[in-house]
Amino acid sequence: MSSERSFLLSLCESKSGVEESLSSPAHIRRLREFAPEPSSAFLLWHGAVYPLPVTLSVVIITYKEETNLPRTLESVKPLVADGKGEIIIIDSGSTDRTVEIARSYGAKVFIEDWKGYAAQKNSALQKATGDWILSLDADESIDQELAAQIADLILGLGRQTMRGDVPIYQTRVLASTIKGFRLNRKNHFLGHWIKHGGFWPDPKLRLFRRGAAVFEDRLVHEDAMLEGYAGRLKGALVHHSYPTLSDYIDHMNRYSSLGAEMAVATGHRGFSVVNIVLRPLATFVYNYFFRLGFLDGREGLLLHLYHAVYVSWKYAKAWEAANKQQ
Repeated sequence: MSSERSFLLSLCESKSGVEESLSSPAHIRRLREFAPEPSSAFLLWHGAVYPLPVTLSVVIITYKEETNLPRTLESVKPLVADGKGEIIIIDSGSTDRTVEIARSYGAKVFIEDWKGYAAQKNSALQKATGDWILSLDADESIDQELAAQIADLILGLGRQTMRGDVPIYQTRVLASTIKGFRLNRKNHFLGHWIKHGGFWPDPKLRLFRRGAAVFEDRLVHEDAMLEGYAGRLKGALVHHSYPTLSDYIDHMNRYSSLGAEMAVATGHRGFSVVNIVLRPLATFVYNYFFRLGFLDGREGLLLHLYHAVYVSWKYAKAWEAANKQQ
């Protein structure tokens, strides 16, 4: 049985404009195909079903993202058009066309001083009014399969299929026990999709009911913390990260500085050969060889090599910062 069928029920099928009762023998047989054993996660209605409209808030934090933002907003545009949802942008003072582009897509833009990744994202969550929230980075987009999944399973827009010459319209309702979804993420490095070394499917909790999740308060690598059960959707987030080596090195330089602050706070203060030399080496060997990173060719080699360097930088910077505090 697919994971989709494990938490979704087909609520009604309209044939030639006539709705079948869910209590009919034929429909009961179909429901048993979806859920052969009774489950408290589902509520079955008898007669016509009129699901309430569900709205979606897409939330994004930005700073000088005029290159990436149009692609991101274009991918989610069908999900929020015609009153189906909203786009919330928290910008931290961009001096390029980021804000102009966001407003051209009808986004609600808020200019706020930079408070850190988690704080900025949580500020966006607080401003969202949709029933569900999709949190994206400015360099991410959603593929067509994921967009269709969200439209069908989250927004309940339904889908029409044909059985012979008879059109069948299906509307599905999500179980109330599902509070969020982890989305597979395709990471691109130098224009190459990285499929190995732990970079695929790289599931991220990015879609959840409003009020069910917040981002963990940490300087870097902040994750959404969910209260409740999370499912998985088909399709993927596409992470258009690091089109050039300079982008990646600049990013790792910033992240290693933030990581060093966290390391100092947790007691990593001394000059450690283990952390500065052996840990990066072990990281490279594990990801490149044991997790098959070498299958991603030259891009895979460079990615895992420089990621190991990032680990070394982090602990070296922690030692440097601790010395300055003395």
